[in-house]
Amino acid sequence: MSQKKTRATSLEEMQKRLDLMFRKEEIVKGFGLQLKSSDIVITPFAKCGTTWLQQIVHTLRTGGDMDFDDISRVVPWIETSAGLGLDINAEQRSNPRAFKSHLPYQAIPKGGKYINSIRNPGDALCSFYNFMEGWFLEPGAVGLDEFARQRFIQSRDYWRHLKSWWQHKDDPNVLFLVYENMLRDPTKTISRIAEFIEVPLDDELLELTLKNSSIEFMLENVNRFDDAMIRKVSEKRCNLPSGSSTAKVHQGKSGAHKQVLSVDIINELDEVWQKEIFESLGYRNYETLSAAVS
Repeated sequence: MSQKKTRATSLEEMQKRLDLMFRKEEIVKGFGLQLKSSDIVITPFAKCGTTWLQQIVHTLRTGGDMDFDDISRVVPWIETSAGLGLDINAEQRSNPRAFKSHLPYQAIPKGGKYINSIRNPGDALCSFYNFMEGWFLEPGAVGLDEFARQRFIQSRDYWRHLKSWWQHKDDPNVLFLVYENMLRDPTKTISRIAEFIEVPLDDELLELTLKNSSIEFMLENVNRFDDAMIRKVSEKRCNLPSGSSTAKVHQGKSGAHKQVLSVDIINELDEVWQKEIFESLGYRNYETLSAAVS
């Protein structure tokens, strides 16, 4: 008799399930990526605009290709590529080749060009919680405050990732973006990306990319942006029920965390910011740091 498939009801159980997702040798194999100087690696921290950037880059380089079941099949995720059976060094359907990663700068394969975007940590936290609840976590089993403290604040991963890329934001092979600015001016964002990846941009391609990367279009085609390949692996290896929600496209807004997070969590996020960012980089909050990005 097969074991009943369930979602985790605690963060400890969730971590045990996550540990079953990809084997160490699979992850290491992905690091065998041999980057060309023209290759693009999309590198935000989780829930900070990665999927959006994948779609923008893929649309620009292909002229609007949508013949894929999962955006990460055509713009592969380096860390999970081997576990998903993808040849990370293969040629892609159009140039430049493009990849995604959530690695800090120190760990990223070198030799290519990199697009990083930053997002308000409160919004990134809320998006991460919504992403895990209903996939690995049983809805309602773990509160947002508990998740925030144990999975986001204690690890300091968000702030370490930010610092690692901040040191290289002005490197000629790095395009450093701000999520909130991307929302505010998508035309400028697409123009900057096209120039960076060396794709000629005319009015027709600009309009197509604006359409194909809009929240409305991506919601209409959400099944292509919901980690379908990883979901299948998780259901098999982590004993999760089928039909889990892994959609990465939601409202596409900024500042929503202010209505959702408790005052205590907002204060704790600020305390970490002071220790991790203000003391080392001199920016008192996210707003002053993001304003310093050209």
